[in-house]
Amino acid sequence: MAITDYAKHDGLGLAKLVHKKEVKPVELVDAAIERIERHNPALNAIVWTMFERARDMAKKKLPDGPFKGVPFLLKDIMGHMEGVPNRDGSRLSPDMPSPITSELVHRYLAAGLIPLGKTNVPEFGLVPTTESKLYGPARNPWNVGHSTGGSSGGSGAAVASGMVPMAHANDGGGSIRIPASACGLVGLKPTRARNPMGPLVGDVMSGLAAEHIVCRTVRDCAAMLDVTAGPGLGDPYFAPEGPKSWLAASRKEPGKLRIAVATTRLDGTPFHPEVTAGTLAAAKLCRQLGHRVEEASPNVAQEQMIGAFMTLWTGGLAMQVDMLSAMTGTKPGPRTLEGLTLGLYEAGKSVTASQYLAAVHQMQTLARAVAAWHHRYDIWITPVLSTPPIPLGTIDFSERDPMKGFAPIIDYVPFTALQNATGQPAIGLPLHMTADGLPVGIQFVGRLGAEALLLQLARTIEKAAPWKHRHPSVWN
Repeated sequence: MAITDYAKHDGLGLAKLVHKKEVKPVELVDAAIERIERHNPALNAIVWTMFERARDMAKKKLPDGPFKGVPFLLKDIMGHMEGVPNRDGSRLSPDMPSPITSELVHRYLAAGLIPLGKTNVPEFGLVPTTESKLYGPARNPWNVGHSTGGSSGGSGAAVASGMVPMAHANDGGGSIRIPASACGLVGLKPTRARNPMGPLVGDVMSGLAAEHIVCRTVRDCAAMLDVTAGPGLGDPYFAPEGPKSWLAASRKEPGKLRIAVATTRLDGTPFHPEVTAGTLAAAKLCRQLGHRVEEASPNVAQEQMIGAFMTLWTGGLAMQVDMLSAMTGTKPGPRTLEGLTLGLYEAGKSVTASQYLAAVHQMQTLARAVAAWHHRYDIWITPVLSTPPIPLGTIDFSERDPMKGFAPIIDYVPFTALQNATGQPAIGLPLHMTADGLPVGIQFVGRLGAEALLLQLARTIEKAAPWKHRHPSVWN
């Protein structure tokens, strides 16, 4: 296989070449390394590499899984692999090898994937752009002056530039869907507890966070759920049972769906015109595919939701920082934490147990209300972001006041945190491109446990409006 062919294939496509013995796993690894060494200096997508370890893995007998021999990347948050550092993008975290491999990474390895390194993240994954003092900014392959999104922004840049066909990502407020939108990729946040988080944690922030990948095709997204879905030993709860094969289920027709579409933010303010255009085009496409589409959104008390979300968010951060501080003997402060992180940490330290539990109760009440609304609608269409990808440097990370620091973030990311609060699955698809060449992702939200329906709809949309040609040609 010529080196120029590597980036044209998705994960399943590369695995098929290995299965047919048209290419050896080590040749795929070398092709990925060549692209990383060529493109990463400009993009800063990957912050730690393990090339020789990957080559050694590729030369040995690999598990005969669906992604046998496919190069892969782990996120520097929750992507624990024995012997590989995991720093959460923070100077507070020590640069030391992890003593354990997480259950999720064990499942990646059992599928035949070959990790080549760790991807760039913002500090503790707190913001929707990948810029940190520890690693510096990840740069968007479509325009290097713009954000990749976050917190899985390094993964998004690596996949969009063709370094790997897919990469590990996780999502506590939109961190899979946001970089997928900013980088022109497919990004599914599965139903709460669909994928395991053990053994270090049972859940994150009372269930806000979910694990999966960013990728270029719907079939890779579905096939990876076949690899990873299902509870781990001792998990506190798990998602409703899914199909025997998510990939097989995704190939079925979704039927005629009742779809709602949001044409403004929940408070009624408009999106950027390019985002509005992309959202309306997605709704029109769904109508052309035979679905019933009308304008509607659930009645959500946004200020109440944001308040409860921030209580869980800051409380969870305070726990993580305190655990790291106790482990390292290093006190959190301006030398080890960015200003916005420090302000969020201080806010979290003031959260009482009763306030935290009240926030959990508010989230559960919200989930019931939105679930009732979804009795009327199978799918809810929204944009992922209210504007195209923001320029790097837009967010002030020195701001210690969380409300001031997060005000532009809440405006930029109007919908994605809602699905983290309710536990629902949501998939972002790269359906629009601005006049100046920046991707705009459109989100499709389903009922709890309804990933199969989302994947079915996504597959029909991918067939009707393919996005493969949108790979940035500058990174060929």
